[in-house]
Amino acid sequence: MSEAAAAEQDPTDVVEDAGHFRIYLGAAAGVGKTYAMLSEGHRRLSRGADVVIGFVECHGRPHTEQLMEGLEAVPRKTVEYRGSQLAEMDLDAVLRRRPRIALIDELAHTNVPGSGRHGKRWQDVMEILGAGIGVITTVNIQHLESIADEVERLTGAKVRERVPDWAVRKADQIELVDSSPQQLRRRMLHGNIYPDEQAPQALTHFFRTDNLIALRELALRFLADQTDEELLAYLRQQEEEEEEAATVWETAERIMVAVTAEPGNDSLLRRAARIAARTKADLDAVHVVANDASSAADQQATAQLRELATDVGARWHEIQDDDPARAIARFARQHQITQIVIGSSHRSRWQQLAGGGSHVVKVIREAGAVGIDVHVIARRDVPPAKT
Repeated sequence: MSEAAAAEQDPTDVVEDAGHFRIYLGAAAGVGKTYAMLSEGHRRLSRGADVVIGFVECHGRPHTEQLMEGLEAVPRKTVEYRGSQLAEMDLDAVLRRRPRIALIDELAHTNVPGSGRHGKRWQDVMEILGAGIGVITTVNIQHLESIADEVERLTGAKVRERVPDWAVRKADQIELVDSSPQQLRRRMLHGNIYPDEQAPQALTHFFRTDNLIALRELALRFLADQTDEELLAYLRQQEEEEEEAATVWETAERIMVAVTAEPGNDSLLRRAARIAARTKADLDAVHVVANDASSAADQQATAQLRELATDVGARWHEIQDDDPARAIARFARQHQITQIVIGSSHRSRWQQLAGGGSHVVKVIREAGAVGIDVHVIARRDVPPAKT
């Protein structure tokens, strides 16, 4: 598109819709997730959207309670459980009301037994989304299934309510509601998170500064990984649509090592793993296989390399292509690789000239065109065994 055409384009045509499913993610209770969700509800309502409160838990926080005013709330379902009257979200009432957007707090919440057809609130949310109703919800990082065990180890607190990672990753948007550990502890001390009588124990246990720092880092890392996946998906789509070489965005170091079944590639893989560790980067190991069948010896060597890749923390990829250099460069572009590690060529100068140049030269040429660095590691022959 030309600059003139872009200037004349209606902004509403280029700004994407906010999405069907939004999650406000926090490191811990009290960062302001529910407040952010209700504020977004008011913003949508002011723009004409049909917004209702499916379920909001204020925990006695007056500023949050004030934000509920002016928003329609679907009546809750009252359930008797072990001699107590407990209020839960009425899933069927939300479905009958059929708003455009439902505000539903605490995605990880466990429903009271007998209150509905699902045991978990995230299952209610999936059904509501399936009915075509948009959902804005909240969750703390410790409730993600892949992270819960690590949180238990760090904090010593049992994480009983968990949400599958896939359910969170279905969100069109995940927004981090952040707060420094010091600010959270001050809010706790002032009674803005838990009742006054619970604050002292919380401050000396779960809400210790070291715990809050660790939880904040977990939340930031999860969101960074999610954002990285979104960037890669977007750039791949752009490359397919525009049919031209993608630009490498150096938002993070991503390293790949190209390996073959030839002797010495285990050393190459270990060298790449050390480079990745020094730069705190992910490592992808790529093995390009020609379409013709490989020998039994090659298959055995490849299996050993795959096992070594797992041991050093690399992701293994096997690609079928008769042009290894082309396959390596394509993979690097599609996965936004910033550095390629490759072994020096074993071919003679005559073979290189007859075949149009070595694979190494081709990789350097194609990678250089899009700004990807290439490390060429010298071949280290394995010394013969002593007899």
